[in-house]
Amino acid sequence: MKLTPPLFAVLLTLAANQATADEPVVVRASATETARGTWSFSVTIRHGDTGWEDYADGWAIEDAAGNELGFRLLAHPHVNEQPFTRSLSNVEIPEELKQVFIRTRDLTGFGKELFLLDLGE
Repeated sequence: MKLTPPLFAVLLTLAANQATADEPVVVRASATETARGTWSFSVTIRHGDTGWEDYADGWAIEDAAGNELGFRLLAHPHVNEQPFTRSLSNVEIPEELKQVFIRTRDLTGFGKELFLLDLGE
């Protein structure tokens, strides 16, 4: 079968998307209140980082409405460190919130999956 330029371009795009289709996954997360209304988070992520072209580059803490309460930028790939854990401190969480969500991000954008984290009583 001869591939015409448009068909070849579609197949090439599908192959590229397949290679980077896995979004980062939260393996576990914890939070500790360090002062009244201020929290420290520890988040462990797994992602098939391959290098600078495809890696998990951050995670956000959100409320149930999707409002961002904090963001941790990941400045480099973690190819040989999977899963990996990073922390974020001094996150202000309104007292009425008893749960938050962690959303991961890679170079293609934020993932769809949310990790529910109970903040305890």
